[in-house]
Amino acid sequence: MRRRLLPTIAHRLAILAYILFALFPLFWLLKVAVTPNDLMYSEGVRLWPSRTSLEHFRFVLENSNFPLFFRNSVIVSLATAAIVTVVSAFGGYAFSRFDFRGKLWITGLLLVTQMFPLVMLIAPIFKMLSPLGLTNSLSGLVLVYTAFNVPFAIFLMQSFFDGIPKDLEEAAQIDGASRFRAFAEIIVPLTLPGMAATLGFVFTAAWSELLFALMLVSKVDASTFPVGLLTFVSKFGVDFGQMMAAGVLALIPAILFFLLIQRFLVQGLTAGAVKG
Repeated sequence: MRRRLLPTIAHRLAILAYILFALFPLFWLLKVAVTPNDLMYSEGVRLWPSRTSLEHFRFVLENSNFPLFFRNSVIVSLATAAIVTVVSAFGGYAFSRFDFRGKLWITGLLLVTQMFPLVMLIAPIFKMLSPLGLTNSLSGLVLVYTAFNVPFAIFLMQSFFDGIPKDLEEAAQIDGASRFRAFAEIIVPLTLPGMAATLGFVFTAAWSELLFALMLVSKVDASTFPVGLLTFVSKFGVDFGQMMAAGVLALIPAILFFLLIQRFLVQGLTAGAVKG
């Protein structure tokens, strides 16, 4: 009995330690955000300040451009996630179900696009977008984010389609359904967990992206949240309280988004393989 109990306790303690390690940065983010300016450096290192205040949150919401940056990030992230999910669903289905000429080459090209450092691509992308008037615009960011997320999302969706037996579609087609109807009414509902995973991955990638948002946008009206965080950094110092408060507020949409798709993510983790 004792031999079985000790490994169980050790296993649970290891999981608890990992959870605490993963959540500690978020705890420290909140701790700094609610620490008043007069206590920021005078109390030293403490787990929690002796007095808390919401002054940093009030400043961020009322006296900064954070609401604008917040809105821009929501628009860009949701638009990118929606477009990539739809495109990758069709692309993943095509790669999973069809054997067409040049399939291997196209797969290789999609893989190659993921091998280049993003810094190398800033200049050519800027040169392409500038004549089209897509710099300093949210649509330009959506276009770039979509282009860079589609290859990985296609491979991700392909893996979900590969796990669904072709017999389901063939049975529907025998009953008179077209291929598109079989795809829309049978395959898509079965791959909702995969689409939710793709949606969450792309949303997170677009929400936290900084490099392209910084290099392709110079106007405040089109700046996103990661760029907006840099406004709290000046040549005289960093306002950590306001920056951390903005960071806490930025977690809200991501948390709400994952709560909305949680049911489908749980289905994807628990459903296992589809039985034929």
